[in-house]
Amino acid sequence: MPYFDTASAAPLHPVARQALQAALDEGWADPARLYREGRRARLLLDAAREAAAEAVGCRPDELVFTPSGTHAVHSGIAGALAGRRRVGGHLVVSAVEHSSVLHAAEAHAATGGGRLTEVGVNRLGAVSAAGYAAALAPDTALACLQSANHEVGTVQPVAEVAEVCAEAGVPLLVDAAQSLGWGRVEDGWSVLAASAHKWGGPPGVGLLAVRKGVRFAPQGPADERESGRSPGYANLPAIVAAAASLRAVRAEADTEAARLRVLVDRIRRRVARLVPDVEVVGDPDRRLPHLVTFSCLYVDGESLLHELDRAGYSVSSGSSCTSSTLTPSHVLRAMGVLSEGNVRVSLPAGTSADEVNGFLEVLPGAVAGVRAKLGVTEPVTVTPVADSLELDTLGLRCPQPVIELARAIGGVAVGGTVTVLSDDEVARLDIPAWCGIRGHAYLGESPRPRGTAYHVRRLS
Repeated sequence: MPYFDTASAAPLHPVARQALQAALDEGWADPARLYREGRRARLLLDAAREAAAEAVGCRPDELVFTPSGTHAVHSGIAGALAGRRRVGGHLVVSAVEHSSVLHAAEAHAATGGGRLTEVGVNRLGAVSAAGYAAALAPDTALACLQSANHEVGTVQPVAEVAEVCAEAGVPLLVDAAQSLGWGRVEDGWSVLAASAHKWGGPPGVGLLAVRKGVRFAPQGPADERESGRSPGYANLPAIVAAAASLRAVRAEADTEAARLRVLVDRIRRRVARLVPDVEVVGDPDRRLPHLVTFSCLYVDGESLLHELDRAGYSVSSGSSCTSSTLTPSHVLRAMGVLSEGNVRVSLPAGTSADEVNGFLEVLPGAVAGVRAKLGVTEPVTVTPVADSLELDTLGLRCPQPVIELARAIGGVAVGGTVTVLSDDEVARLDIPAWCGIRGHAYLGESPRPRGTAYHVRRLS
């Protein structure tokens, strides 16, 4: 049964498994002790740090291990902000950062003196150096930017943003969780965080690198371990396995990236041909080699994931109907793309062409089956009866407001308007996206006593 969700967690690499077992036998003692077992454990820890630092592209004494990637992000942001508190409390992040970065940013903004600016992205999910330049201010203490997006795969212009930050004297923290297994992050960063389970290491290990010369004040309980930046007794066997697997995946990265890029290109091309009313999102060229995301109109994302799971394919989704909050992924929202029926496919190393072809054979039927359950048939044809219509979809949830709009649009003459009244937050994103896919004009929204009215003009 193919597992296509390595952007969430990659299967444990065979080298990680071997290293973990060996380290359990040899690395159980306290590496801070001077007796024989402690010295042996210290040698393992030092070797792991050197291997990880080489992969990151930093000095070993600039890198510490943390209990998770999230811990590395939070510690990195808090420490960098505290180190530059005399400059000010302004923090700049992109609108598509991982939730760990956004949560840390929101916590900072909630404190006295904390100020937060989010830099927007284009429809491909990329920031611009100009956007960061405009956001920086005299009191900016830190800027954050992911190396590559975790939901759509778009690779960010880290070097260009780092140059802008350097000119302003602002350190740049890079969340490299999704990309570090594929190669080093572009130069110019000041602080870097990553997570081992993203590249096939064991869960519960993160990396935090802080360049020499960067003002950094570790927050939280004081501890003599890991340069005081990550308190607590280190999980040495997991750290050894993480470093060993990082070295192993990097040795395979170029060959595997070229092979998986071909398979992802196949998915990008064929999904658009095989499934009606689908939007493939993210940058088609400047992207991670193993990840592709697409959204299907008139589809309940949770139902689609269940159908694919029953067919043997494990994938992820950013649709609102797969979350407890009933709001779409903040990444898709920031990009302004369709969120309903969203599917993220992230291929593990070793994925075969036959597995991808099998997924492409199953997908059209799965989408059609979900649409049929929702009462959607193609094509939707209605004889025009009016110059304008208003649809009351209050109480209906994604994707029903868009389904009702698709059914009604044929009921107005070309040039006529349809107004959709909805209290579903996702409609604000999906109705404009639907207009772009179907070739109609989105005229904007207006508040109503109950819900919001979304106005659409039929163009064909």
